[in-house]
Amino acid sequence: MQRTLQQERGGPLLDESRRWSSIEALVADMRTPRLRPVINATGVILHTNLGRAPLARSAAEAASLLATGYSNLELDLRSGKRGSRHDAVAHVLCQLTGAAAAAVVNNGAAATLLMLAALTKGREVIVSRGELIEIGGAFRMPDIMRLSGAKMVEVGTTNRTRAQDFAEAITPRTAALLSVHPSNFQVVGFTERPELSALAELARQHNVLLLYDLGSGALRESRAPGLAHEPLIAESLEAGADVVVCSADKLLGGPQAGLLLGRAELVAKCLKHPLARAVRVDKLTIAALAATLDLYITGRDDQVPVWKMIRADRESLSARAGRWAEGLNLAGVPAEVRSGYSAVGGGSLPGETLPTTLVMIAAERPRPAQLLDRLRLQSPPVIARIEDDRVVLDPRTVLPDEDERLLQAVIAAVR
Repeated sequence: MQRTLQQERGGPLLDESRRWSSIEALVADMRTPRLRPVINATGVILHTNLGRAPLARSAAEAASLLATGYSNLELDLRSGKRGSRHDAVAHVLCQLTGAAAAAVVNNGAAATLLMLAALTKGREVIVSRGELIEIGGAFRMPDIMRLSGAKMVEVGTTNRTRAQDFAEAITPRTAALLSVHPSNFQVVGFTERPELSALAELARQHNVLLLYDLGSGALRESRAPGLAHEPLIAESLEAGADVVVCSADKLLGGPQAGLLLGRAELVAKCLKHPLARAVRVDKLTIAALAATLDLYITGRDDQVPVWKMIRADRESLSARAGRWAEGLNLAGVPAEVRSGYSAVGGGSLPGETLPTTLVMIAAERPRPAQLLDRLRLQSPPVIARIEDDRVVLDPRTVLPDEDERLLQAVIAAVR
């Protein structure tokens, strides 16, 4: 009511009927959820703007089960004493990765910040210049290190850094060597970076820690033809990293969370740091993560949506795209199929693509940019992309039960 009155004070007075209509429109606008499900037809599997990894059905159901009631989040049911929320997933994470201990925080950046603050504050941390990355939203590794209280020591160059560069920078003030996996960019050409095992050996020789920001957090090999190998959490620990941090909502395919895995005394020290409470996760995240990990521990990781999409074969994608094009043409929307590529995205496997079959909207009107706008305003919104001045739809990232709604949205947007 107040907003309507303010509008009238700055413009013409409304009669009673129009005033109430204006109020009802404002209320309807306020009640419209700003966070909504969308159909991802971009072909980017881990799309940061679209929430990264969609959860497996079992993970969503596990979170839903705990959402409407109470749980033993921090209660040990056997002893009746206070427990730890990390106990719900730590044992499974250790089993899957070989880590001695594990903890969960609210995202990957928080895991890195907590690790550095708890283990290196006030001391030197040596890192390659080629690994001072920037992640989404302009958050930069040097800023995270500065916030943690660590004293950053840069070595090497943008494109070439050797283990010897780290060795020459170690002093009595050094707490750790930090390696950062380039999970969201590529440096190609005349390049060199030390193997994690070489840094581990160097760290042992000088009695300092080796900390590894792995980023994407893969538990399993991709098994997708032509896709590059992404370092696994278990491999990184076996190579000698004392603590590995990564995200849970990238190649692991779980909810947004950050994982810390490694030596028991170091993980325990992180959890005792005051910052650990500020970055802890809630019961819904833990429930969804536990259910996702259960798919891996029982050999059902093919049910994780991210891996379903990565492993989708070209024949099934082509058949699905053909059905879409046929449906659109029957509805009067000119559409053609063409070969193309999908991307893993979301800070994982940079530069790697997967062959797919696209549906190209061949209608002359509306123009491609306008059609993208119209698609975003449908219910549900459809997020697509433009290639060669045409809107294209990639079936790889459209969930199995979204086909009909996708076609209806495209038809409505074109007409």
